[in-house]
Formats: sequence, structure tokens, C-alpha cells
Amino acid sequence: MRVLAFEDTYDLTAMLDAAGCNLNGVELLQRWNSSEPLKHIIEHKPDVVLLDYFMPPHTGLEVLKMLNLAIETKQISRPHLIIGISSEAKANEALAKEGADVCIIKFDLHTLDLWKTRT
Repeated sequence: MRVLAFEDTYDLTAMLDAAGCNLNGVELLQRWNSSEPLKHIIEHKPDVVLLDYFMPPHTGLEVLKMLNLAIETKQISRPHLIIGISSEAKANEALAKEGADVCIIKFDLHTLDLWKTRT
């Protein structure tokens, strides 16, 4: 499973490792800013995209809007899962309204079944 994360503050691999998540079979690439997000999505072809809301230069909501437009115009295939990972519930609500499949407080990211299905 290929995961592309846009998160500017916390090392998500370290967070998931510390929580005991099984990352075998997971290729997690983290971008520490949201510069050229579509380029990174096209290059990495992720199965899962993780979007922090508060991130420079584009918010996670702006990135999701760009991604939705690129999907609509057939420039990009939609990742299987788009997950909002803001630390604020209101920000996650905005991501959900824009089409994120799942939204979770980033510090609870380890609780998703996504990490439990790896062998």
C-alpha cells in the first residue's frame, strides 16, 4: 500500500511506529509542505492520501479541492482513500464536506483499521 501524507509538523511514520502500528507492506512518503501537491500525487500514485488541514502553502482543504478538480477533469485517478488528519474537529468537518472518505484527529491516526490489515 502506498500512502502519501501532507503533514508539516509531526513525523507520521514515527507516530505510527510509536503506537505499535504494523507498517509492513506500507510505503509511507511524507511531504512536509503542500507545495505542488498534484505533482506529488501523480508521481507517487498513492492508494491513500493523508491531508493535514493547517499546512503551508495550501491548506489541506485547498489541496483536496485541487485533487477533486484534477479527478473530475481526468488528470488524476482518485486514490482509494482520502483521509483528513487535522488536529481540529472543525477542520476535519470541512475536509469531509469536500469529499474526504475518513476524517480523524491526527493523534488518533493509529486507530484506523488501515494499519491492522498489513502482513
